[in-house]
Amino acid sequence: MARLRELLDRLWDDYAGLNPQAKGIHDLLTARGETIINDHIAFRTYDDPRIGIDALAHPFVELGYEPKGGYTFPEKKLLARHYEPGPKAIEALGPAAKPPKVFISELQVSRFSDDFGGIVKGLIDQVPGALTRQWDLPVSGRPWEVSYADYETLRTESEYGAWLAAFGFCANHFTINVGALSSFESLEQFNRYIAENGYELNTSGGEIKGSPAVYLEQSSTLAAQVPVAFTDGTHTIPCCYYEFARRHTMPDGQVFEGFVAKSADKIFESTDRRD
Repeated sequence: MARLRELLDRLWDDYAGLNPQAKGIHDLLTARGETIINDHIAFRTYDDPRIGIDALAHPFVELGYEPKGGYTFPEKKLLARHYEPGPKAIEALGPAAKPPKVFISELQVSRFSDDFGGIVKGLIDQVPGALTRQWDLPVSGRPWEVSYADYETLRTESEYGAWLAAFGFCANHFTINVGALSSFESLEQFNRYIAENGYELNTSGGEIKGSPAVYLEQSSTLAAQVPVAFTDGTHTIPCCYYEFARRHTMPDGQVFEGFVAKSADKIFESTDRRD
C-alpha cells in the first residue's frame, strides 16, 4: 500500500509544480507554525465510460477509498461523487495520517452541441487504452493533443470542458482544512490573511460559499495564469487554484464530511477565464 502514499505525493508535487500559488500559500502558513491538513483533492473528467468518474476513481478504490455522496450540478451540466478513505487506506498510511477525501466530477458531454461533442470525442479517442487501466491515471496529465482553436470553441459552451481539454488528468485543486489550523478563528479571518498576502479570491456567489447552517464553508483563490502549449501555439490560461474549507459539527455530534452542491457550483468558476 505504499502505492497510495506515492499517488498522493505525486498528485501534490504535480499540482504544486503547475500552480504557483500552492507553494506560496503553503510557505506562508508553515512560517506561522501551522500544520496543513488537506481536506480533499478534486478532479475533472468527461462522462465517457473510458475515462469517467468510475475510471478515475478506480485507483483510489483499489487503494482503500470508498464511494460516498453523489451530486448534480444542472447549470454546469455536471455529475460528481466523493470518496473517503476507508480502513484499508487509513491503515496503509499509518494512524497519524489524515488522508484527504477525493471529489471527482464529470461533464455530461451529450448535453452540449454536436461541435462540442465532436471535439471531446476526438480528444478521448487519442487516450491509449492501457492508460485508462493504470493506477496513476489521476496524475497522468494531458493524454491528447489539442489546439487553442478547439480550446476556445469548447470554452464558449463550458469553461470546465475547456479547462479539462487543456490540462487533462491532474488535481484541479487541493483544499486546506481551515478548521484544523490553530491561528485562525474563522474562514473570514483566514481569507483576509490570504488576500493581504496578494492572492485574489473567487467572489462568485460571495467570497464564502456555504455557511455553518449547511455545516460547510468554502472559499478559494482565483486560478493562477500559466502558459500552456497547444498544437497551434502557446497561450496563457487559468490553471489550478487553492481551496479553503471549514467544516462544522452536525446536531448528531459528527463533523459534516460531505459537500454542498450549491456552494461547489460557484467554486468551479475559480478556473474561468478573466478577459
